[in-house]
Amino acid sequence: MMPPHSGIMNKTARTFLTLLLAVCLLPACTRKQAPSQYGNQTGTGNSGLNGTSDYGGDYIPEGSFDLSLDDSANGGLIAREGNGIENGMYEGFTMVEGVLPSVYFDFDSSSVAASERAKLQQAADYLQQNSGYHILIEGHCDWYGTSEYNLALGDRRASSISDYLGTLGITPLRVEKLSKGSLEATSGLSKSQSSQDRRADLILLKK
Repeated sequence: MMPPHSGIMNKTARTFLTLLLAVCLLPACTRKQAPSQYGNQTGTGNSGLNGTSDYGGDYIPEGSFDLSLDDSANGGLIAREGNGIENGMYEGFTMVEGVLPSVYFDFDSSSVAASERAKLQQAADYLQQNSGYHILIEGHCDWYGTSEYNLALGDRRASSISDYLGTLGITPLRVEKLSKGSLEATSGLSKSQSSQDRRADLILLKK
């Protein structure tokens, strides 16, 4: 027969082991995972909507964000894939190309450079002298960046030109905007070689 105090000692030992085990497991249960260098699953990594990242340039990892391609989300953004254009017609207008020069942009920019503004003055003069014409502004981008980002950038370029034409007296009612993004860009070129893809085409529209 065991002495009474031995049972008390065993019970005390079990209690001590239980407490020790709980102390060891507590940090493991409360430890948080450190964020990775690529951001978390909600897409709040280092890439931003301005098209720049820690990788430089306007490279944006695929899937960093998603822009809706409907009119309400992108200020009237229309993808090039057949929408609005058919057999040389756009929304009931005949497209007249080659009359007005294209406007070119700096890399990852939607600002109208001072050197390009004379072209917009030429476009405004033509529209003022030919009241039966409207104008379609088609925004283009080079192949850098995701297709979603470039569609939005092309729309911003078209909008910048539309806004500038407004300062020259051209009402927005005579201006149509369409973004092709990088759908017609030549891939694999350097940034200097792809400068011709960073543009907006000015196309006359006639009923």
